[in-house]
Formats: sequence, structure tokens, C-alpha cells
Amino acid sequence: MKTATVAAQPRRTPRPRADALRNRERIIAAAREMFVEYGAEVPLDEIARRAGVGNATIYRHFADRSELITSVVLSVMDRVSARAEAAAAEELDPFAALRRFVHAAADERIGALCPMLSDTFDGDHAELHAARERLERDVEGLMHRARTAGRLRADVAVGDLMVALSQLTRPLPGTGCLDIDQFIHRHLQLFLDGLQAPARSELPGSAATLDDLRKS
Repeated sequence: MKTATVAAQPRRTPRPRADALRNRERIIAAAREMFVEYGAEVPLDEIARRAGVGNATIYRHFADRSELITSVVLSVMDRVSARAEAAAAEELDPFAALRRFVHAAADERIGALCPMLSDTFDGDHAELHAARERLERDVEGLMHRARTAGRLRADVAVGDLMVALSQLTRPLPGTGCLDIDQFIHRHLQLFLDGLQAPARSELPGSAATLDDLRKS
């Protein structure tokens, strides 16, 4: 008598537990804050302390510092792109949409993207490449609308905006000025006034893209 052959069932990868996902998000959020405040070389145990987890928990989620930085950069780019898309969809005034995006991007700690400009950062990572393209496309869309409406000066590009955002949302080096948040939106508004057309001066150099920043 022949016995029936039981087909092998594909092995399913277990889904991460809810508490593990929460810990991962807490680590990324803490790292995002601390990369802005102290730079990408901040000790991992300090990130763990701010996230409220043990050092071992970081290494369960991230193989090394590079993987954590990549995850933070991806998180920030995705969140900032979502803010740009929401502003474009919900604001009728093109410059109001750009203004809303700039302030929202500051709240998302866009200064944490600074490690992306480092020579040692893996900019060819497939997910990062796609996220960078999405971010540049979304922000350029906002800028194009404002430029076409005659509200944005013609000699600025996405890279110019991102440099200014990153610089204006980071504490001054060596000052311990960690309460800078109370001034950020005020200074961003001054910057936005300078972006409006008609331009009051001619800018030196040429408009910068995100790729230009990577090559500099």
C-alpha cells in the first residue's frame, strides 16, 4: 500500500513582535534626535539610554552604526517626502505649500540627513537611492509650482533648500545650544522671505541638486 506524499509547506518568516517593532522605532527616533544634536558619531550607548532600551537591543536590530545611520536616513527621507506630498495636495497657494513643507521638515529633524553627505556613507544603497529620488522629486515639485507662479526666485534648487534646512535645524557646534528649537521656525521664516521672488540680489555659483551635494 502506497503512503500519500505530503507536500512540503513553505517556511514562513515569523513577523516581528509588536514590542520589537516599538523598540526599533524608539531607537530610530532617539538616533534621529541625537544625530542632529551631536552628529553621527554619538555613542550608541547614549542612543540606547535616550531610547530607553539596553545596548544589546540596538545590536539585535542593527548590525552596526552604519546600518543604524542608514535606517535613520531612510526614516527621515520617507517622513519628509510624506510631508511634501501632503503640503502639495492640501495647499492652494504654491508658496504657502513650500513654506508649510519647510517648517514641517524642520519638525521631522531633517538635519539628521547630514550623514548622507559623508564620503563614507553608502549612497548607492537601493532603498536610499529610491528614497532620495522620491524626496528630490517631491521637493522639486513644490519648488516648481512656486517658481511657475512667480513666487519663488529662479536661481535656487532642491540642494540649496536642503542645505539651508540642515544648517538651520542643527545646534551651533561647540555651544551646547540644545534648546535651539525655540528659534528654528523664526529663522526658517527669515530664510523663506529670502527665497521669494523678485530676488533682491544675484546668488554666487549655481543652483544645487542633491546629487551636487553628494559630489561636493
